[in-house]
Amino acid sequence: MRIAIGGFQHESHSFAPMPTGWAQFARPGGFPALQHAATLVDTMRTTSVPIAGAIATLEAAGATIAPLAWCFANPAGPVTPDAFERIAALTLAALSDALDAGPIDGVFLELHGAMVAVDFPDAEGELLRRVRAVVGASVPIACSLDPHANKTAAMVELSDVMVPYRTYPHIDQKQAGAQATRILLDMIRTGTRPAKYFRELDFWTPLPGQCTLVAPMADVMAERARLAEAPGIVELGFCFGFPYADFPGCGMAIATYADTPAQAAEATDALARFITSREAEFARGAIPASEAVAEAIRLAATATKPIVLADTQDNPGGGGHGDTTGLLAELIAQDAQGAVLALINDADSAAVCHAAGQGATITLSLGGKSDNAPLPVTGTIEALTDGRFICTGPMGAGNPADLGPTALLRIGGVRGIIVTRKMQALDQALLRHIGIKPSEQKILALKSSVHFRADFQPIAANVIIAAAPGPVVADPSTLPFTHLRDGLRLRPGDNRTTQGGRREE
Repeated sequence: MRIAIGGFQHESHSFAPMPTGWAQFARPGGFPALQHAATLVDTMRTTSVPIAGAIATLEAAGATIAPLAWCFANPAGPVTPDAFERIAALTLAALSDALDAGPIDGVFLELHGAMVAVDFPDAEGELLRRVRAVVGASVPIACSLDPHANKTAAMVELSDVMVPYRTYPHIDQKQAGAQATRILLDMIRTGTRPAKYFRELDFWTPLPGQCTLVAPMADVMAERARLAEAPGIVELGFCFGFPYADFPGCGMAIATYADTPAQAAEATDALARFITSREAEFARGAIPASEAVAEAIRLAATATKPIVLADTQDNPGGGGHGDTTGLLAELIAQDAQGAVLALINDADSAAVCHAAGQGATITLSLGGKSDNAPLPVTGTIEALTDGRFICTGPMGAGNPADLGPTALLRIGGVRGIIVTRKMQALDQALLRHIGIKPSEQKILALKSSVHFRADFQPIAANVIIAAAPGPVVADPSTLPFTHLRDGLRLRPGDNRTTQGGRREE
């Protein structure tokens, strides 16, 4: 049995200030660099991403692996035409070479599901169209997805099964890759394909409301697991959607695979009813940065563990550039003693710090490249690193991070980590590698929406969601959408729907 495997992951924010080009895939912060066929298996098998689960499953089954290409870029603006075409070409060329070497029995692809390319709003649908055209209708294709996928009818039609992770924070990526691969192997062994049923939901939810650690999403995923135990169900895949992509496929969706169409439809509709019954509970807010910092300082005065401030609107994992300074400015203005901010993505400032050297006092125009609002600061350089470390947390354990030249700058009682390449603050190793013990800090300000909870919530006394400047707005319905499908409600519990791609006012 011979299986081709590859991956192409990006989560695209249609209104993010920075596009995603080839360089962002070639060397992403916090994840492995782009892999060609020759290096894919050895590099990826020790990581925490889905293809590592696929590799382990295939090797355990005695299958022969035909590697393609794999890449990831941190969420940002839509993928540029040259980047999409180059990476698609790498994948298809490797697939063509694999076919030259002998028959391919199946294909596994690690996808995100919320990639928007400049020329292809449903970028995964286009990639799958090309792969299907090469391998033909007889070869089964299985995919893993991030649950933030904007799963489309084309994606479901062009593949044979799609398995999203079950968790947010995403701590089961390898398991999803393994599950998709097991289903692929079963399809090959039996010569059968499951029936499919696809359904879009008519409302969407902000990112904080999608966290599977708390209600209502924790209850939704428990119900999903219960329904998935019904006879004949192969996979019941619920995708939460990524509500920053301006195209008709944006939103929550369910795709169920089962022995019969009736079984797939019944499970899908039952889960959709359960989700809709909890709609109002998905609404989650954030408080202004000034109030959030004041509350963090108040709580930190008596807390024995860190107070975590989540800078949700500049989340690099949702399309933020990781360089807005609104929360940092508030920490400094309110003299938040013992606060650490992770991170400020500013290659120019990082270079200045490295040129000045550890112990130097310097003045910087810090951050603000994405919103043209840098922060003038004077501080002392406490530490310098090359930005390289191995992630250790529940989400990224084993993933190599390379943030480029990195500096720790103290500004009064506040310290900030300045990096050359962005990464969501989801792993304590980001702080430890520069000499900070996360559990010993008074306040941890993290550029993240939800993923930080996997590694930081266990050490936190309290978590506060702060609204500081950034494109990953807590209420995505405020963005200037023009291409959404009609009838979609952009706020939980809001009866106003989209018409002509915009929300009715």
